[in-house]
Amino acid sequence: MGQRGEVGGGIPRAREMRAYAAAFVGRAAAGHRLPLDYSPASLRIVDFLVDGLRKGGADHERARGALLGLGAYVGEVLVRRAGATWVDFDTDQRAYFGQPVGVRMPDGRVWNPLGRVHNRLAAGGGPEESLHTFYLTLHGRARRVRPAVR
Repeated sequence: MGQRGEVGGGIPRAREMRAYAAAFVGRAAAGHRLPLDYSPASLRIVDFLVDGLRKGGADHERARGALLGLGAYVGEVLVRRAGATWVDFDTDQRAYFGQPVGVRMPDGRVWNPLGRVHNRLAAGGGPEESLHTFYLTLHGRARRVRPAVR
């Protein structure tokens, strides 16, 4: 374990991911004026950013910090918009997902937003790796109940 409760090569623990995502958004907004507002639609921007890293020749190691920030942001969108909670993966989940943290949906399913961002970089800009589409087709997310029209 690293400093400040970090695990797995400097990745913050679940309890620290919200603050990590917020710090990433602050840096991205200040430096690049990116409208990262935690909306599902903003995940299109994440798709665009990851595709830009790939086109720029970045590999996983060189893009490590950006990928962690983007993955934390994707996870935080799931927390804020889909009812997920950040969780520290157990040993088996870490082995399966290749990451130490992820999110648990209201129905109990766990997802790996950090890994999804890495997969987008590796696979390229195909629709099957889109983070926006991932959100829209995500199983287990909380659905907003629309008030009855009177």
